[in-house]
Amino acid sequence: MKTFRTFLAGRWQAEAHGQAIRAPWDGQIVGEVHEAQDDSLEAALQAGVAAQATMAALSPHQRREILFTTARLLREREQLLAPVLAQEAGKPLRLARSEVQRAADTCQFAAEEAGRPADEAIDLGNTAAATGRYGIVRRFPRGLIAAITPFNFPLNLVVHKLAPAIAAGCPVVLKPAPQAPLSAFHLAEILQESGLPAGGLSVLWLDNQRSERLATDKRVKLLTFTGSDRVGWHLHRQVQGKPVLLELGGNAACIVWHDADLKHAAERICSGAFAYAGQTCISVQRVLVHRSVQDELLNHILEVAKDFPCGSPLDERVLCGPVIDRRAAERIQAVYDQAIALGGKSLVRGNATGTLLSPSIFLDVPADAHLQRQELFGPGLCVDAVDDFADAIARANDSPFGLQAGIFTRDIDRIWQAFSGLQVGGVIHNDVPTFRSDPMPYGGVKGSGLGREGPRAAIAEFTEPRLLVLRLG
Repeated sequence: MKTFRTFLAGRWQAEAHGQAIRAPWDGQIVGEVHEAQDDSLEAALQAGVAAQATMAALSPHQRREILFTTARLLREREQLLAPVLAQEAGKPLRLARSEVQRAADTCQFAAEEAGRPADEAIDLGNTAAATGRYGIVRRFPRGLIAAITPFNFPLNLVVHKLAPAIAAGCPVVLKPAPQAPLSAFHLAEILQESGLPAGGLSVLWLDNQRSERLATDKRVKLLTFTGSDRVGWHLHRQVQGKPVLLELGGNAACIVWHDADLKHAAERICSGAFAYAGQTCISVQRVLVHRSVQDELLNHILEVAKDFPCGSPLDERVLCGPVIDRRAAERIQAVYDQAIALGGKSLVRGNATGTLLSPSIFLDVPADAHLQRQELFGPGLCVDAVDDFADAIARANDSPFGLQAGIFTRDIDRIWQAFSGLQVGGVIHNDVPTFRSDPMPYGGVKGSGLGREGPRAAIAEFTEPRLLVLRLG
């Protein structure tokens, strides 16, 4: 067990109060963090403002070297960091190792973007009045960034904020998830070792009131938030006069048509719905299947689900570990109860032992049920039959969210119909909406958020274009 003090602009500062971090699996204390107080928040903001010029002055080469070194150290410390993720977030060890690898890759992608020439040259002499004028567009860092991250990817989603910020030349004050902050503090150690300037990062364990003060402080030039839609949109309303990047919730749909490889689709759907206990914002929650193959697809899904490996996150075989806490487990069970009370059929009602919920599968859940309309964030799935492809798209769109969607078909016309018709940030062909490759632009529409992440997209969000017009001759 390790105790982390507040990471304040390159130094570790003790606070008056500590907070124990408990494992979702068994409640054991796996670490402790110091709770940052008002003076620490103010000092972090001041240090971030003071570091704006230093971070902006880093050459592309220096930014690349910091990020390449961070990527290397993350890979070297996988055996240390993966168990931390498994303990603090309940993430199965196999998935935790993958997250460490992805975090290293994200740093490498951001390093490559930092070294990519980005200036745009424009010949403005296309009118008589502009003859002899030449334009250069360059992107400049916005300044101090406030970053707030969730528990479910406590390392890689932090890296998706910090690595592009470093590549862009922006200092960051980071507020990690209260349930799973340990990996963020480990990352702060690595970045310090990698040569990040002292004021380039502060990591503070903050209560909700201080978190809102961080987000709304006028010295912060951009807020990037990943978490619940309720909190994200609340912060968006509070923030005035600054850009906001929101990566929020979803209740992702998957369309399976009669020409699909149904066994493959079932395997991917179960993985996308039940791995990590469904605790991803692009977890498969709704399946819309052509009526002619519904029974066959369900048989394949039930076959995979009955043997889906559930249990301790430290067990190498497990893919479905605990949900984050007992309150989450009780909330998920209440969603299942409502679906049945409204007329849905329970094909499989998973076992519930403390925070461990095994997969649950429902059929014909009414459209107004929570399981259809809202985010579950648990290992549950509802399946509905459709007869018409246009209706499948309409049903998928009948949601307040629009993050990603999956489409299983061999028909290129249907693929393009889905691409043009689905109201989402990403359409995934022959796979589940849970798929995410870290370089890709990632984000949603409607209640799922604003803006895009992924190193190149985030760097664009963290910078602003400036035009220089040269008058020649």
